[in-house]
Amino acid sequence: MHDLAAESLKFIDLNIMSIVFLFIVGFIGGLVSGFIGSGGAFVLTPGMMSLGVPATVAVASNMCHKFPKAMVGAYKRFKYGQVDIKLGLVMAASAIGGVQVGIQIQNYILNKWGEAGSNLYVSLSFVVILVLVGGYVFYDAWKISKTGGVEKVTGLAQKLQSINLPPMIHFKKANLRISLWFTVPVGFATGMLAATIAVGGFIGVPGMIYVIGASSIIASATELVIAFVMGLGGSVNWAIHGMIDIRLTLIILAGSLLGVQLGAIGTTYVKDHMIKIVMGTIMLLVAISRALAIPKYLTQLGLMSIDTGKIDLMSKVSFIIMCFALVVGALIILGSMWKARSPRFTVEESYGKA
Repeated sequence: MHDLAAESLKFIDLNIMSIVFLFIVGFIGGLVSGFIGSGGAFVLTPGMMSLGVPATVAVASNMCHKFPKAMVGAYKRFKYGQVDIKLGLVMAASAIGGVQVGIQIQNYILNKWGEAGSNLYVSLSFVVILVLVGGYVFYDAWKISKTGGVEKVTGLAQKLQSINLPPMIHFKKANLRISLWFTVPVGFATGMLAATIAVGGFIGVPGMIYVIGASSIIASATELVIAFVMGLGGSVNWAIHGMIDIRLTLIILAGSLLGVQLGAIGTTYVKDHMIKIVMGTIMLLVAISRALAIPKYLTQLGLMSIDTGKIDLMSKVSFIIMCFALVVGALIILGSMWKARSPRFTVEESYGKA
């Protein structure tokens, strides 16, 4: 069944324009990834789909580019003293299980409803997750900025940390102690979402902040460790099913490796809540872009009827909003770095204050 599914997918033809677009998308995806800790796939997967790449291929190719990029980003932020390796490995252990379940769900949908069903599933998942998580993260960032930019541990995280349910684990860098059993569902959900839409950071970063109690800086940096482990394991599985387009992987990886280092440097110049503002803003913009693509897939499945002209218009608007989200994300990150930097403020000084 998996082989038949793979054969039914068509890898897109690449021209100069699409290659340049993918490189830019990769660069901005890497920039965002290095800055907020998410794999950046919430701009990369829709970006590839906007060029006509089947959803499953976009997810698989995205995951394949993730682990080398995440490795570079994690190392960069580890040097700034922001990574809790122990927390990352504990989360990654349960995330691997989530990845395998997510891949099985994707293959089931592809086999049963074909490419249009897979595209619809990925797009609907994007919209729901982006609106819910992005909306809350943005609201929380706004609330923190109104109180002077001071980030506090959530009530839920404080409650869970107070429950003595062995085995209890102490995470030194994150400065918290919590039961292993409270990290498992967050890690599993991270892996499952990563295999579904190639964006585990949507759950991983907020989960570590709001459920486990890590700071935004630590959570966003540690997510890169989880992304590396998940990306490596998931890529092997997707490759076995023949879903990875190595051309797309290499193009976006080339751009991402440049962007992820710049994004990681950016975290040393800004306050914690700025990471949440960037994450929330891009999430909501991409949600609008993916929502406009849903009628096309519903029509292909025969679930609704819209004339071709309107579908083409919505697809173009979806692509434009996608590009706008990329530009906005890059401008917010680069702008915040430029605004926060002063002649006397260097990366080394920032590291010393971390």
